Amino acid sequence: MGKALFYHLTRDPVEITLTKLAGLAMGQGWNVLVRAKTSERIDWLDQKLWVMGGDDSFLPHGMAGGTQDSDQPILLTTNGENANGAVYLMSLDGAEISAAEIQTAERGVILFDGHDPDAVAHARIQWKALTDAGCAAEYWSEESGRWEKRAEKAAS
Repeated sequence: MGKALFYHLTRDPVEITLTKLAGLAMGQGWNVLVRAKTSERIDWLDQKLWVMGGDDSFLPHGMAGGTQDSDQPILLTTNGENANGAVYLMSLDGAEISAAEIQTAERGVILFDGHDPDAVAHARIQWKALTDAGCAAEYWSEESGRWEKRAEKAAS
């Protein structure tokens, strides 16, 4: 059974945090699914992942809808399908991750902009929905300048 990890972004932009976390997940041998609400956001992220960090930190990825989705170590998508069999799920901009997905994954990561009151409010709704459904959850903040776990709820 996995857990939901909520990352309250106040310093680094989403693409920096996503790149670090996805790289760590791949280091564990896990496929990653990144879900956003709009295709424009997926296009933007695709471009960022191609140019960030140079050759040493390139993250192999693809955009959902191709014939080789199942082969992608990182798959960018707007839909609910887990076409690459990822066990590390990432949500941007309030894209939904269900309790059932969290419970069958290793991790479900919710990245949200701490400077956007709507994003913070939506993350609170997601926290409540997932923990009420029995998922373990952790809340992480970078407000102090480094990532610190600020809250935790065990699975029920």
